[in-house]
Amino acid sequence: MSALMLGLIAAVMWGVHDVCVRFVSQKTPLMASLLTVLSVGTVFHLIVMGAQQSTVLPDRSVMGIAALSGVLFLMASLGLYGAFQRGPVKLVSPIIASFPVLSLAWAAWHGAHISVLQWGAVLLIILGVSLVAALSDHSDEEVPPIGKTIAFSVIAAIGFAGTFAFGQMASAQSGELPVTLVTRCVAIALLALGVFALKLPFWPGHAALPVLAVMGVADGIALLMINSAGHLPDAQYASVASSMFGLLTIVFAWIFLKERLSALQWFGCLIAFSGIGYLAL
Repeated sequence: MSALMLGLIAAVMWGVHDVCVRFVSQKTPLMASLLTVLSVGTVFHLIVMGAQQSTVLPDRSVMGIAALSGVLFLMASLGLYGAFQRGPVKLVSPIIASFPVLSLAWAAWHGAHISVLQWGAVLLIILGVSLVAALSDHSDEEVPPIGKTIAFSVIAAIGFAGTFAFGQMASAQSGELPVTLVTRCVAIALLALGVFALKLPFWPGHAALPVLAVMGVADGIALLMINSAGHLPDAQYASVASSMFGLLTIVFAWIFLKERLSALQWFGCLIAFSGIGYLAL
C-alpha cells in the first residue's frame, strides 16, 4: 500500500472522528473528552500490538523522537480544539489545512526531490479543502478577536506537521507500533497532568462515552496509518493526503446528516481530488 493511500485512510478516519464530534453535547468537558479519545485510541493500539505480537518499546535511539512526536500531537490537538472553538471556520480551516506545505518542506530539507508540479498538486489540495470548509461556515455569531484564533490554528498546523514528520522518522528506524505507542502515551500523560493541575474534570459523563469511543478508535487507526508510511517511498504524501480530513468531514455530513453541499463546494472537492490524483501517478 502506498503512503498516499495510507494518508487517505487516515483522512477518512479523522473525518469520521470529526463528524462524531457533532454528537457530543456542548456541556461535555472538553479536556475530559480529549483525554478519553486519546485513551481509547491507546487501548485500541495495544490490542493491535498484541495481535501482531509487537515489541512494546522502540529502540532507545528513537525514544526521544517518538516522545517529541507525542508532545507535538497534543499540541496539534489542543490547537485544533481551541481554534475551532473560537472560529470562524473560514479563517481556521485554511490555516490548519496548510500543514502539508510544512511536511513537504521538511521532506525536501531531508533530501526528497519535490517537483514544481508536485508542489502545485499539494497547493491544489489545500485550496480545495479550504474552499469546501470555508463555504460550510454559515454562522453569523460574533467571533472573538482573531489574533488568538490564528495563533491556535498555526499551533495546530505546526503540531500536525511535526507529529507526522518525527513519527515517521522514528517509525522508519524502529517500527510504527512501538513508536506510536510512545507518542500516544506521552500525549496522554501531559494532558492528564494539565487537567490535574488546572483542576478540570477527568470524567466526560456516561452519555458521551459511546461516541468518544468511536472517535478514539478512529483516531487510533489514523495516527497508525500515518506512521506506517514511514517505511515507504514518498512518506510525506501520507501527511499530505491526511489533510483531506476537513473536506471528508463535510462530505460525510452531507451523506449521513443530510447537510447541504453547494456547487462551489463540490468544485472544491474536485480541485482537492485532482491534486491527490496527480500525486498518485
